[in-house]
Amino acid sequence: MRVALLGEQLFAPVPGGTGRYSRELWQALVRTAEPGNNVQLWTAWHSRAELTGGAAPGARRLPLPRRALTAAWKYGLPPAPRGAQLVHAPTPLAPRVQVPLVVTIHDTVPWTHPETLSRHGARWHIQMAERAIRRGAHLTVPTQAVADSLSAVGLDLPPGHVHVLGAGVSAALAVPPSAAESAEVVRELDLPPRFVLSLATFEPRKGLDILLDALAELGPRAPILVLVGQPGWGGLDPEAEARRRNLPADRVRVLRSLPDRQLAVVLRRAELLVMPSRAEGFGLPVLEAMAVGTPVICSDDPALCEVAGGAALVVARGDSGALAGALSELGGDPVRRRGLSRLGLDRAAHFSWDEVSRRAWRLYAALV
Repeated sequence: MRVALLGEQLFAPVPGGTGRYSRELWQALVRTAEPGNNVQLWTAWHSRAELTGGAAPGARRLPLPRRALTAAWKYGLPPAPRGAQLVHAPTPLAPRVQVPLVVTIHDTVPWTHPETLSRHGARWHIQMAERAIRRGAHLTVPTQAVADSLSAVGLDLPPGHVHVLGAGVSAALAVPPSAAESAEVVRELDLPPRFVLSLATFEPRKGLDILLDALAELGPRAPILVLVGQPGWGGLDPEAEARRRNLPADRVRVLRSLPDRQLAVVLRRAELLVMPSRAEGFGLPVLEAMAVGTPVICSDDPALCEVAGGAALVVARGDSGALAGALSELGGDPVRRRGLSRLGLDRAAHFSWDEVSRRAWRLYAALV
């Protein structure tokens, strides 16, 4: 069975969680392919240096650059991957094909929280998803929460066309760094001895404003916050927002996006991971933190609750007072933190990229 996996998200200006999902799924599909099965990654036209030295070594190129390819596929025009018996698009960006098509929908934010996206972005995601459904595509989702929400927003989904695949933890993050590696990263990033961590694209739906409000409510008792991520839509500047709330300059550190080598250390050094999102489809940072034993505070978004599975301290979305209380409670209670750490490790053990890929291979076989 020959599968074409679209890898253009790996080259997006802000790859985000969908970029990591695409990369991890691709690598896991390669690892778990049985004899006679193979997966080929396809991208828009990038230079060979970009492919071999970047995120997609071995990828095959379609004969259009990224912007032109996006426009062509929006209107159902070629090109499309060749020689495949099935095409899997890990984002709604998908071509018209004559073979079975699988499209991953990561969340229902464009339908449920369009105000947290650009107007164009929300409209594009809805149009592409609806077009894929009309063409008979099977949809894969990361959580049952997304599957339920797809039905709730009124999409005309044929029975049996939505499949929950899940997600996992990257091996690059799961393997503990050595003491020397950890010390080197601490020096490189000048990490404080104690801090709480938030790992997210800097955009409205991630709830970073609520987190900053919570820190402001705590005043002198506020922990140091380390933010790891990239600027996204909405022009959110965490440092400017912190100043606007009169937070001391040493209370908020922005590290932007980090390579996995450094992120593995930061995740383990954090006292807590905080994810106060307004809406998610999975919430990889919650799983990644639990997998390394870092206690988690997250919002009551259904997908985050599903992933945490009772192993996180959950607060109401948009409630900065409740979040401030949770930060104060856990920050002053090492026994409770150790308990959450143990629960998180047990919960994270149920997630595996190899298992995700095996579910995908079973779906591909059923469709082909």
